[in-house]
Amino acid sequence: MIDLKGSFVAIVTPFKDDKIDEAALRKIVNFHLESKTSGIVPCGSTGESSLLSLEEYLRVIEIVVEECKGKLPVLCGTGTNSTSKSLDMIKRASRLGVDGFLTIVPYYNKPTQDGMMAHFGALAESVDQSIVLYNIPGRTGINMLPSTVAALSRKYPNIIGIKEASGNLDQASEIAALTDLNFSIMSGDDALTLPLMSIGAKGVISVTANILPNVMANMCDLFAKGKVNEAKEIHLKLFPLIKSLFVETNPIPIKYAMHLMGFCGLEPRLPLLPLSDKYKEDLKKALIEQGIKI
Repeated sequence: MIDLKGSFVAIVTPFKDDKIDEAALRKIVNFHLESKTSGIVPCGSTGESSLLSLEEYLRVIEIVVEECKGKLPVLCGTGTNSTSKSLDMIKRASRLGVDGFLTIVPYYNKPTQDGMMAHFGALAESVDQSIVLYNIPGRTGINMLPSTVAALSRKYPNIIGIKEASGNLDQASEIAALTDLNFSIMSGDDALTLPLMSIGAKGVISVTANILPNVMANMCDLFAKGKVNEAKEIHLKLFPLIKSLFVETNPIPIKYAMHLMGFCGLEPRLPLLPLSDKYKEDLKKALIEQGIKI
């Protein structure tokens, strides 16, 4: 099972002429292999997974696994609002050598909590690798309750954690209270990483780590070691940049930032558009204030 703690990075999917930029993707992965990143998450929300064909999705995962060579765990984003389609994706991806799956709550059709239990149970039973639940009501339109999370963690040994992105500290506290210490809560919101760690989270699946992997990793590591004030200093310094990275829908701003840093093109896929001109100068300023050369 994956040791789910620290700073996992939700990497972007770089495009060139509306195709996967494989060279840029390999460059991004190797950047993290040389950093303090704890694990790599391709094909999540930041990776525009919903805009990839199945063939593109599998190719991205294949490249990431090839480059990691077992040096870092690969936790690939997976899942749709269809259990049967999700099962097909997870079975195909499992054969590529991934270490685990970040599985999103089914969106749009709004299943009941019992429906979520059945959905995630089917996924967990289909593979031996680690399963990490992904709760992000702002995108899915529905919230997975702490009682459901706890029930899944008790019933399925390979469900090892959750990326909690509800933005609700009460909910995260309840999850922590209902699950044992082996279950990992990971922040799904960079700005709330430190507050969530104060109530039991073990780290973050981060957007900001795309450009500042060592800083995000250090913040998590310092807090885990009890160096709370040092971790807080990093959090407060990062906060303006984090807010700038979410002025428009993720991954629009992070792709612009990575373009400025020479990692990849700035374009997401339609219906997403490149960052609006009105935000560009503020984001550039936030990057420079972090000591990033652009």
